Amino acid sequence: METLLPFALLCFTSFFTLTNPLGTMPVFLTMTNGLSDQERRAIVKRATIISFITLMVFTFSGQFLFKFFGISTNGFRIAGGFIIFKIGYDMLQARYSNAKLKEEEVKTYADDISITPLAIPMLCGPGAIANGIMLMDDANTYTLKGILIGIIAVVYFITFLILRASTRLVKMLGETGNNVMMRLMGLILMVIAVECFVSGIRPILTDILKQALS
Repeated sequence: METLLPFALLCFTSFFTLTNPLGTMPVFLTMTNGLSDQERRAIVKRATIISFITLMVFTFSGQFLFKFFGISTNGFRIAGGFIIFKIGYDMLQARYSNAKLKEEEVKTYADDISITPLAIPMLCGPGAIANGIMLMDDANTYTLKGILIGIIAVVYFITFLILRASTRLVKMLGETGNNVMMRLMGLILMVIAVECFVSGIRPILTDILKQALS
């Protein structure tokens, strides 16, 4: 029980900040400008389902990919830490990553924005995928794996509810509220990224030290 609650909180905070449904709201409203509420709900439903399935595939196939490409878990943690830190830094500056704001990308995929760019890479980007693979590696019991899957499902359900009510929420929060929320989540994300980097580089430095002393 002592390890379950901290692990569950880590899963929730990291995935919620990486998914960033509150920060996605203004972009989603811009992309769906002119569509009816029914069409927006359909787009949100499809986007969250696709995001969940995509993340599950990578989360469970991560170890296989490591073995296939000969990638070490520690190396992936370091790279994942950099990716998550960059996303958190952009959020701390209260701005979206460049990939999210390209107008030509929005126009190109206007016919099916529920897949790209809404589901991938906005709701399920490289940061979320890296986080899922790393947390699955940490989940060394079936209970922890079940918590991880459950938390991911809960986060995407909350994302669905937030985006479905995005029109009302943006008006309630206002521009200042959105910026404050994004900065807070960005700061949390940067702390998680540092933890990922340290947990990846510590074993490598320990092995180097052991070899030097032997």
